[in-house]
Amino acid sequence: QSMTSAETVPMVFRLHENAPELVREVLLERGWKEYSEREQEEGDWNLYWRTSVFRDVEFENILPWQRLNHHPKTLGITRKDWLARNLKRMKGTFGSALYDFSPTAYILPNDYTKFLGEYTKEKAANGGKPGYWICKPVDLSRGRGIFIFDDIKKLTYDSSVIVQRYISNPLLISGYKFDLRIYVCVRSFHPLTIYIYQEGLVRFATEKYQLTCLDNLYSHLTNTSINKFGPSYTTDKERVGPGCKWTMSKFRCFLHSQKFDEILLWQGINSIVTLTVLTIAPSLPFSPNCIELFGFDILIDDNFKPWLLEVNYSPALSLDCAADVTVKKRLLHDLVDLLNYKKIDSLRQSGYLREQYRHPCKSSAQALESTYPPVLLLPKCISTSHNTNSKLQCLKADWRSRSDASCSTYSSEYVTVSKASKCPPLCKVPIQDSSVKPVSPKKDLSLTRKKHSSQGFSTLPPIHIQRYRTLTFHWNQNPPENIRPPTRVGDFILTFPFNEVTFKASQKKLNVKFVVQEIQRLRNRLMSSDKNKVRKRRESCLDKISDDKECFGTLLWGPRYPPLLSECC
Repeated sequence: QSMTSAETVPMVFRLHENAPELVREVLLERGWKEYSEREQEEGDWNLYWRTSVFRDVEFENILPWQRLNHHPKTLGITRKDWLARNLKRMKGTFGSALYDFSPTAYILPNDYTKFLGEYTKEKAANGGKPGYWICKPVDLSRGRGIFIFDDIKKLTYDSSVIVQRYISNPLLISGYKFDLRIYVCVRSFHPLTIYIYQEGLVRFATEKYQLTCLDNLYSHLTNTSINKFGPSYTTDKERVGPGCKWTMSKFRCFLHSQKFDEILLWQGINSIVTLTVLTIAPSLPFSPNCIELFGFDILIDDNFKPWLLEVNYSPALSLDCAADVTVKKRLLHDLVDLLNYKKIDSLRQSGYLREQYRHPCKSSAQALESTYPPVLLLPKCISTSHNTNSKLQCLKADWRSRSDASCSTYSSEYVTVSKASKCPPLCKVPIQDSSVKPVSPKKDLSLTRKKHSSQGFSTLPPIHIQRYRTLTFHWNQNPPENIRPPTRVGDFILTFPFNEVTFKASQKKLNVKFVVQEIQRLRNRLMSSDKNKVRKRRESCLDKISDDKECFGTLLWGPRYPPLLSECC
């Protein structure tokens, strides 16, 4: 979309209350302007960011130049109890061999009897020695309300909780427990498109791991919100250093120094992310221009197996240390690039109106005549003096119910009132109304209608195309097909679809069965490959950066220089 420099205007972002300050800082650095209710009209923005859930009406009314930082109905994997139910359902459908990455979980109080049976059985099998369990409130974050126990007498709760088998053999670094915060971006659910960020965070407990003291949260929990208040937070801890965070790059250096076989680890995390998102993807509605950033918390045990602990909705973007600054600021810059804005989006409605008139799918008058019954077109200066909010909602439903699928971006500067609509008329305009004065644009881009002599209405004057008018665009509700997503955007690596089979399975209606089978095949190939050959291929491909355009969807997320999947199995 070509524009002259004179037409270039800043993009506009809108922040909900409690939105991270870092989002404002990054967008201002990029030359954006913050939305102001006094200066701009309601829909005159490009990105709306909030940490909480958007209302349904905000998804329904999204316009082509706008983006939201959440998809609808993603709480199915971010609430701990819903995640446990969805994983249990998928395990029953596709088998525990594949969905073996989440600890056994019980939702209390509903599953108390089942949990008691498992607890008693395990205790008897271990000669009277109980196992270790962790209890978490289902709807709290940042480590609040979590405790670990081995005696059921210590299990107390006053709200819905989830009790999981505690992974008591974590991989340690100099005696300290840690987990990985993996940033996952779902660009679209229809078709399913998943990116994982190359950089991430390694979060440490600030006291050495001991099973003899289950009450010491600084030893067992890795949440920064807890450990930053610990007595050893600022201490220069062995190998870990001060604070409680590393970057993922530093963790890769640690793995390399320990001669770990990284390929299976990274692909295991890839599979966890995809298989988890698959639990909700088919049930989510098509929502154009939305994006979702998840925070996956992954624990690695001493057998080098990755485990999913939880999935975070709106992962924290606060800056507590140097590692946060290194990771999160660039993360947001790359996330904005993933939003796929076009130059025309900065002009918002005026740009889309201009483009619609420049390349109409058919003449606007013909589109109206052939698709809609006779309408009355009112300029905004007249319609806004009446109570239009409820009427516009009626018009919205009527407009969408009769939208022409062949013209997916029809636009107009008028409020349209159908004679067939049940809404009452907004007003009557006398033939000679001196209050309505025409505005003369550079080009005659207006839509006009013939005089309705029987009702005393006249042809209305042209309206300036840069006046914002709500509810004038409708979407083609069919998701785009056969558009191959880029393999890499900044440090975001495409992890799904990862080959031609999964690409085809993600088109139209997501074929979960085919996708799961393909993930299983890839896993089997990696595990059965000759380790010496894999190591040679790995060493050769880690010495060079893969060409992003070389092959669609085949980069392996994880290593410093992502190799092609075909070179690893």
